Amino acid sequence: MSATGHVYTERDVEDFFDQTLRTYLSFWDGDGVLHTGYFAGDADDDYRAAAERTSEILAADAGIDGSSHVLDVGCGCGNFLIHLAGRFGCRGEGLDLSAERVAFAREALGAHDGLDLTFRQGSVTRMPYEAGTFSHVVSQDALCLVPDKPTSHTEIHRVLRPGGVFAFSDFLQPREEVGERARKHVYDRVRWNGGYSFVGYQTALERAGFEILLARNLESHIRQTYRVLGRTAAERAEATTDTAARDWMLAFSESCAEIQIAIDDGEFGWGMFVARKPRTTTS
Repeated sequence: MSATGHVYTERDVEDFFDQTLRTYLSFWDGDGVLHTGYFAGDADDDYRAAAERTSEILAADAGIDGSSHVLDVGCGCGNFLIHLAGRFGCRGEGLDLSAERVAFAREALGAHDGLDLTFRQGSVTRMPYEAGTFSHVVSQDALCLVPDKPTSHTEIHRVLRPGGVFAFSDFLQPREEVGERARKHVYDRVRWNGGYSFVGYQTALERAGFEILLARNLESHIRQTYRVLGRTAAERAEATTDTAARDWMLAFSESCAEIQIAIDDGEFGWGMFVARKPRTTTS
């Protein structure tokens, strides 16, 4: 399905995230934490703590420990995988389309001694790993951008061991048809063709051979994320003397307000899912 008038390719996604990394780092989070937050409540406005809470919840849901071998697909700047290895002592690989984000992840890894991690550029639809390599595959807000989603699910299933766990958060397209506001401020903004509804995502995973263990619809948390980021952008715009940076921040703040309307209209959502590759499988 496509919510846009243009069909984006993996190269379009790669180029967008290569070109925008430094802009997002300068405003959103200089350490590269660029995903959606799980907030403590309506009054919570601590984005960084909420983003860290997302990672904690996913790690707990996945059951990651020191024996785990973890693949983070769409790893971005590497924060989640570095967090997992630092906390649990697991080993892992990070894979992302963006060469700029992989370079950032490798540099960030250099500040952490003794972690058994590797980051590389590549596509989740053509992964350079043997079948049954990983005990866990994780992802945060990235798989929605893959144009060929069924192939990505098949590849994730392939590289997991029998009984392995796939735990991730991702953006949702609750309604099949979306309006111009959502197309402009949500889908086209990040080169996203469109995605699954909350139920549709679970159906797609089952079609790829997974067993659904857990699913959370987290619409309120994504709305809170953009409310907090929109206000932060407006406040920082007032404090900057750089005209170009101020214009970008103000435009982003306005976009955050439009995104919240799209969420309220059922055109944009967020969810967490945990699925398992059956221990007995023919694939």
